[in-house]
Amino acid sequence: MHRRPLLELLVDYRMRCPEEAEAIHQLIVFVNNNPDCFERTLLIGHVTGSAWVVNQAGTHTLLTHHKKLNKWLQLGGHADGETDILKAALLEVEEESGLAEFEAVSPAIFDIDIHPIPARGDEPEHLHYDVRFAVRAIGSDDYIVSDESHDLSWVETSRISEYTQEESMLRMSKKWLSY
Repeated sequence: MHRRPLLELLVDYRMRCPEEAEAIHQLIVFVNNNPDCFERTLLIGHVTGSAWVVNQAGTHTLLTHHKKLNKWLQLGGHADGETDILKAALLEVEEESGLAEFEAVSPAIFDIDIHPIPARGDEPEHLHYDVRFAVRAIGSDDYIVSDESHDLSWVETSRISEYTQEESMLRMSKKWLSY
């Protein structure tokens, strides 16, 4: 079953983060009930892969000022059929930042979030079941702003609240600071 690796990661995450049990349960139910959960053609929602990218020292995180949502967020996006969600997240880092060298801090899930995406064009409002991994830049911190962003910025992790009040962003910042 192509969904089994993600489900195993979610079971591990549930053991490490029992305070997030309800959201984890919702994500597990969604994955179990939707064989095409990695496809953006699933109009009710889909699994997405994101990355909490930190610099080599671990003091700053790379945020994107997302064009469509007009918010400062972590890097990430659609899996587009990729069932290895870590691989999908790493591809998004490369596409959205142009960073040349980076690696997953761990193959384990760092965070999850389920959030609505507004209707746009022919696409109805739907949910993103976002699976997030911690990623460290291991080379140059130089980035390239992609067409999906207004801007990118390395932000001191303890100062995330100056860029966003998004609950999930503040949660990831807190997690990283206690990592």
